Amino acid sequence: MKARRIVVLTGAGVSQESGLDTFRDADGIWSRYRVEDVATPEAFARNPRQVHDFYNLRRRNLLAGHVKPNAAHAALAELERRWPDEFLLVTQNIDDLHERAGSRKLVHMHGEMRKVRCAACGAVTANDADLSVDSVCDACTSSGTLRPHVVWFGEMPLEMEHIGGALARCNLFISVGTSGNVYPAAGFVAEANAAGARTVELNLEPSLSHSHFAEGRYGKATAIVPDFVAALLAKP
Repeated sequence: MKARRIVVLTGAGVSQESGLDTFRDADGIWSRYRVEDVATPEAFARNPRQVHDFYNLRRRNLLAGHVKPNAAHAALAELERRWPDEFLLVTQNIDDLHERAGSRKLVHMHGEMRKVRCAACGAVTANDADLSVDSVCDACTSSGTLRPHVVWFGEMPLEMEHIGGALARCNLFISVGTSGNVYPAAGFVAEANAAGARTVELNLEPSLSHSHFAEGRYGKATAIVPDFVAALLAKP
């Protein structure tokens, strides 16, 4: 196994075959909702009820019985388990399908849908229930201060220092199911290239940043990700 330190970036495409919508496809989430109405701090300040309704619906969908980790999630969890050196999985997804598949060395740079954050005390806690403008924080008992623990447009993604350090050290960078037009994640391939890493895109089709990758393999995530992982683990 010549590549010793791996960073994997995943986007909505890795969860699409599990029954979750992508964002930027023709029939994706942003074709039905305006970002400005449901995914910005300003939208939450203006109409918190509407934002809560949007995320309540997405949370319920995530918890529906038909939504389960797919073969791509399972392959990445196996890669983590079997890889003998440094490994980090960075996901833009706010679902928990990587965790359900067994991934543990994981960073949710855009937050997590099954958690809430209190604006009063800063506590981040697990939550699977619908939120409302009257919801009470379990940590400080404040009312009306809870918001989804997600990174909205205009906010800084989480754990960027951790991610940047891993990219600077990596020998192999793998991007799975990303559109290539959401920064800062779209710039990770440039950071990996600067570190001298091998860069590979695994996607349904070439992303907007595909020309920055040394290699590209295209098709359904449930087919190409397990195949790539199996080949990687088979190398001496």
